[in-house]
Amino acid sequence: MYNNQGETTSPLVRTFVWSRKIRLFHWLNVLSVLLLIIIGTIIYFAKDIGISTDGKILLKTIHVCVGYIFAANLSFRIMLGFIGKGYERWEQTLPFSKAFNQELVDFKKDKNKAFKGHSPLGKLMVGAFMLSLSVQMVSGLVIAGTDIYYPPFGQYFASHIAQDKNQVEHIKPYSKKNVDAEAYKEMRSFRKPFITAHVYSFYFLLLLIPLHILAVFFAERREKHSIVSSMIHGYKYLPKNK
Repeated sequence: MYNNQGETTSPLVRTFVWSRKIRLFHWLNVLSVLLLIIIGTIIYFAKDIGISTDGKILLKTIHVCVGYIFAANLSFRIMLGFIGKGYERWEQTLPFSKAFNQELVDFKKDKNKAFKGHSPLGKLMVGAFMLSLSVQMVSGLVIAGTDIYYPPFGQYFASHIAQDKNQVEHIKPYSKKNVDAEAYKEMRSFRKPFITAHVYSFYFLLLLIPLHILAVFFAERREKHSIVSSMIHGYKYLPKNK
């Protein structure tokens, strides 16, 4: 085989890279994050577009339920990084392994160098995504517990702000029934940094997502190793020595 300059290149071989678990995580994450962004944006502008309080509570409930799917999927991926095999493991995926510095040097020397897993830039992108997604997950669960009193923290916060601890079931979103004003104010102060983290990691995700799509697009055009389709069937087309 020859490249565009007429130089001899290695024949490409169909090589299995991404396990079914990784591919399932990837697409479930894409779908859940997309839904969370859409619903979260509607909630953010709810007042401007005239959504009622009940409508806002319903949207938040749906947002949290989708968030549980997102959180379970992300937790599964985090666990898989420690107990999985091959390119499921973090040392093959994140930019913290001993081999990363050498991979980065090789990549700087040859931008067309083929990597079976992620390239060094791909590993940096995965690291940024995992950090942002983890912040979204943790902050989102705290917000769900302090806003609409959903698990895993909802019962604790509802009990904390209840005037009568024996009637916690009367604590409802946007209702002052059985709510201790001082305890409620304290809870809102506690959740404020989680709101800030949730919002800014959301903005960071909005930056990362188009960067990721563009990087994959240009890498696919340059390398022609089936980067996109490999996340569907698991196989890349790589030089024989890979």
